[in-house]
Amino acid sequence: MNKKVTIYEVAKKAEVAISTVSRVLNGSENVSEATKNKVEKAIKELNFRPQVSARKLASKQPQMLAIAVPSFTTPYFNEVLKGVKDEIKKMDLDIILYNTGSKNPEEGVQNFFDRGTADAVILLSIDISDDVHQRLKATHTPAVLVNSSHPAYNYFMLNDYQGGYMAGEHLVKQGFERIGMIQSIVTSKTSKERLRGFKDALKNYKMPIDESLFKTGDTTKHGGFTEEAGFEAIYKFDKQGDFPDAIFCSNDTQAVGALYALSKLGMKVPDDIAIMGYDNIKLTKYLDLTTIDQKMYTIGVEATKRLAQIIKNPDEEVYQTTINPVLIQRGSTENKNKK
Repeated sequence: MNKKVTIYEVAKKAEVAISTVSRVLNGSENVSEATKNKVEKAIKELNFRPQVSARKLASKQPQMLAIAVPSFTTPYFNEVLKGVKDEIKKMDLDIILYNTGSKNPEEGVQNFFDRGTADAVILLSIDISDDVHQRLKATHTPAVLVNSSHPAYNYFMLNDYQGGYMAGEHLVKQGFERIGMIQSIVTSKTSKERLRGFKDALKNYKMPIDESLFKTGDTTKHGGFTEEAGFEAIYKFDKQGDFPDAIFCSNDTQAVGALYALSKLGMKVPDDIAIMGYDNIKLTKYLDLTTIDQKMYTIGVEATKRLAQIIKNPDEEVYQTTINPVLIQRGSTENKNKK
């Protein structure tokens, strides 16, 4: 199968900037006749077939919305996608999902733009590097970011630092003194901010931070935010023969694996050890799991609404906001020894 020709190859052959090729595809008058002829010649010689019609975007009639996401099999992303799906029904758009992969989502999203398959895009938990920004800018693709930020784009940023801080503060206020955490094995902005907030809470409440009570699983799938990772981390505590009084899991999915491992070891929650998660996925209600709610479904709805607005009015002022999480207290962090 022949490799699909991209806009970047057209620009190289015509010896012009990517933005110039984009303007020619858009039918812009702000291109000299000589330059336009060079670009059109390169397009013809390379047999370039752009799938994104810039004219559709210019006439405010996009056809395809893409959701670029590191994984669409995890509960966190599923909740956001539910919100997008329910709101997209009100718009005359088709929708495609693109899995960038959780190990290197930036590279995945670059490959996605090379394919040129979407008229508008929502990017979930993908940091916008300068290269990704330049590609977005060159294709004039309306974009909304969820859980990442960039000064040039509309975004809904999640306050992971505050969520981590709230988790640490909650466990301290419950009266626990030996407090640990299950982290993700793959470092990301999300994981770093939750860890930073959690440790800051312990420091501010003058609680000791024992690094031996901070564990990861060994599984790298989905960045270590999985049931397997939570399960593995609990067995690392068991191997060292020392458990915390309370454990904050980086997300609810880890907490599910941790709860199962503890049950296999004959330990009861919260009698022997307290557990809390992060995300407030639907299952946590039925596990009586204390967690942090990020309002994921609502963010999916609002991000889609915002995308609809900028499709209609590309020059509208950029909207950028940070979503603050909410503590959902349940039985898994009840301290029965609290005085």
